[in-house]
Amino acid sequence: MAPGNSRREIILQAAARLFAEKGVAASTVREIADSVGILSGSLYHHFESKGAMVEAIIVDYLADLRARYAMVIAAETDPRDCLAALVRESFATIEAHPYATQIYQNDQAFLRTLPRGEYLRATAADVQQTWLTVIETGVRSGAFRPDIRPQVFYRFIRDAVWLSVRWFEPTDDQPMAKLADECTALFLDGFAVHTGQPGRPRQPARRRQSARPTDG
Repeated sequence: MAPGNSRREIILQAAARLFAEKGVAASTVREIADSVGILSGSLYHHFESKGAMVEAIIVDYLADLRARYAMVIAAETDPRDCLAALVRESFATIEAHPYATQIYQNDQAFLRTLPRGEYLRATAADVQQTWLTVIETGVRSGAFRPDIRPQVFYRFIRDAVWLSVRWFEPTDDQPMAKLADECTALFLDGFAVHTGQPGRPRQPARRRQSARPTDG
């Protein structure tokens, strides 16, 4: 842990990692305490329960995500640029909170039981509405296709972005920012190469047969 971190932050970081790796239900307060070198009883000086730790982790994660989205909406006016920025900031949030992202994706049933469960649901609804507003604005402006329902497009891009935490491991050669660019290109430009796009092998022009001279 970083030397400047408070005991509370150290406990939350250890708890987040354990919850992400084992699941909230399978993780115990004793395991968390052991991982940071304190007695289980001492841990309760900082958090009243395991649920309180989960809640603190997820509330911080969602607050960061909402702040990032708010900056995007304030800075971008073009729907395409705005959607691309939402993708980038979503992946940046995953990179900043990898364990919280996994907990949020994998333990929804537990999250619904928390005292602030209603707040978490309302926050999730706000996040979804941010995406839908950008997508619907793009459809009305002609930037996005009108024949695909915004809700359907949102669900596909949502799962592509957030479920990547289950399989993508960033490296120096394949950073999170590159995955964000690839995801943006895939959803905004498609995978098939169209005529005139770079990378498409050009078909040789078909020769036109010259008219044979007629016998005079």
